[in-house]
Amino acid sequence: MEKITVLNIKGEKVKDLALNENVWGIEPNDSVLYDAIRLAQNATRQGTASTKTRAEVSGGGRKPWKQKGTGRARQGSTRAPHWTGGGVVFGPHPRSYSIKMNRKERNLALRSALSYKVIESELIALDSLLMTDSKTKTAQAILSNFSLGKKVLIVVKELNDNLVLATRNLKNIILLEASEINTFDVVSADNMIITEDAIKAIEEVLV
Repeated sequence: MEKITVLNIKGEKVKDLALNENVWGIEPNDSVLYDAIRLAQNATRQGTASTKTRAEVSGGGRKPWKQKGTGRARQGSTRAPHWTGGGVVFGPHPRSYSIKMNRKERNLALRSALSYKVIESELIALDSLLMTDSKTKTAQAILSNFSLGKKVLIVVKELNDNLVLATRNLKNIILLEASEINTFDVVSADNMIITEDAIKAIEEVLV
């Protein structure tokens, strides 16, 4: 059974917590994880790139010159692709980049991402993250008690105003409720700070 050390906001050990192996201790499935990341990134694409074909550009109704006798190559329209101002061949058109993924695959991808955080020692568990004020300086002081990378994901069971206000101006800090956790944010974060009650909430859903 996987175990993790639970710390307080000062970085001091409080206790050891047993993690559910079906959520935090599986063998990560890289293929499904890749698909989940691609799904998340594709969802942010607008897909509005567009070009005009020769049927959509203006002009070109008259034949540029007669078919024979000029010594030049025959031309039928000034809106052909090889003319300046002509249509574009095989250019992009508005489309959706979204891809489908089964619910079981999404579940497996998230569990794989969480397991990677345990394997790579990038998971920090806290007994609680209640803040007495909403000052950014207070949040910075708490985070300085831990060895963190550039991008940090903080997961709590429920958001509170003080925590939201204290972290919203901190660069590269993502704050989520346990119900909002997703594969892309977990993978993209260098470290994941999670409260004990958030761990239990996630396990209830993913088991």
